[in-house]
Amino acid sequence: QVQLVESGGGLVQAGGSLRLSCAASGRTIRNSAMGWFRQAPGKEREFVAAISWSGGWKYYADSVKGRFTISRDNAKNTVYLEMNSLKPEDTAVYSCAAGDAPLNSPEGYNYWGQGTQVTVSS
Repeated sequence: QVQLVESGGGLVQAGGSLRLSCAASGRTIRNSAMGWFRQAPGKEREFVAAISWSGGWKYYADSVKGRFTISRDNAKNTVYLEMNSLKPEDTAVYSCAAGDAPLNSPEGYNYWGQGTQVTVSS
């Protein structure tokens, strides 16, 4: 069993930056693909970014490509999401997930964190 806890969310002005962290406990995630998803009020969960177990392969949603960077530190059992040039439409609850493959679908992940709120003001 893996427990995932996100942190780093908050309120930021448009154009600003935030760094989200996803800390895992219970067992190592070094063999797991990791993903970030987000959900805004009244909208479906949306894929943001994914990373392979080694960190050698990364995949981004078109809406965040060039602005967000996913990374991981397997020694710390932690995954990160660096978010730059934030826009009001990035406002959502951001959740990390662990799975067998770095897919862009929620169904590909077995474990989920509770999420952290990101609010971008205009």
